[in-house]
Amino acid sequence: MSTSHETAEATAEGEKPCVAVVFGGRSSEHSVSLITARSVLRAIDRDKWDVVSVGISRDSAWFLYSQEELEALLEETPLAQLPVGERRVSLPLQAGDSRLLIHDSGEFGAPLTRGRHVDAVFPLLHGPFGEDGTLQGMLELADLPYVGCGVAASAIGMDKHFMKIAFEAAGLEVGPYTVVPDRMWRTDREGARERIEALGFPVFVKPARAGSSFGITRVDEASQLDAAMETAREHDLKVVVEAGLEGREIECAVLGGHGTEPARASLPGEIEVQGHDFYDFDAKYVEDDGAMLSCPARLPDEVIDTLRRDAVRAFNAVDGEGLARCDFFVTPGNRVVINEINTMPGFTPISMYPRMWAASGLEYSELIDELITLALERPVGLR
Repeated sequence: MSTSHETAEATAEGEKPCVAVVFGGRSSEHSVSLITARSVLRAIDRDKWDVVSVGISRDSAWFLYSQEELEALLEETPLAQLPVGERRVSLPLQAGDSRLLIHDSGEFGAPLTRGRHVDAVFPLLHGPFGEDGTLQGMLELADLPYVGCGVAASAIGMDKHFMKIAFEAAGLEVGPYTVVPDRMWRTDREGARERIEALGFPVFVKPARAGSSFGITRVDEASQLDAAMETAREHDLKVVVEAGLEGREIECAVLGGHGTEPARASLPGEIEVQGHDFYDFDAKYVEDDGAMLSCPARLPDEVIDTLRRDAVRAFNAVDGEGLARCDFFVTPGNRVVINEINTMPGFTPISMYPRMWAASGLEYSELIDELITLALERPVGLR
């Protein structure tokens, strides 16, 4: 098993550590990942880090892209997808070899040259096939340190069903919910409807393993259920249905969790949704005034303390590392109910995670530095 010290020593004396910023991917959040990557590439401190940017196309091909190419793509089409690049790359997938493989003609299987040694990977993929432990497992095979949660934490954090089980096991309060697997919806649709209706309306019908509010529908009556289920199933055949809770939507950012240093939580922030029934995709990414963040949230000190403590408890419940955003409801009686954890939250300067850390005294570029430093300090493999 290689350690972070061995990886760091592989960089020649006098060279800055090299960080591979990886973005794009197969999921429905592909375009969100591109926007995130542009923000990180703009803010990363080039005096501290050498940077290689790697884009993953919708069909999982890896290419080298310059920041200028990404900027031009997003300027032309804000919700874009990566075109086929000219410089195809792949990971060596051999322990101890951390140099990217460059395919000379841009075609997979073409003659290879060895690219720059990479010290750490900053994966900025959202959703399945990137945030769910799949990419993390690939990086573990390649012995490459990376920013963020490991394989198991990423997988649990991606699945709204299993994350709730982990929260409940840790003693956190979780709102009423039910799970509708694919087989149940295909073979016992009436039974599934009965389980959902037992929650009472409104309910929120969600793909179990999707993010950025893709496929989520608020359902106010039974006649809307089937359409909402089909919308969710377009993104994931496993569906989680949550009872609507009366309360305020509060978020808290978590950072750290490597080695002996405990994870720490930011000040909590409150999302105030403008003109939407809930915090949906348009409110997050399309409309500048779709949501406002108040940080710190206007709550009693003891509730703020509970939120920060429970955010770290939720992070530890899934065995988190690096970063995560925890989403809560605070009821009119100031009960704190956890909704979910996001192990690769939105990461532009206007996203809630960086904004909560900025309000807590850690600016965007400093946050990027700390996350990369944490990745370099953390060994790969079983630990």
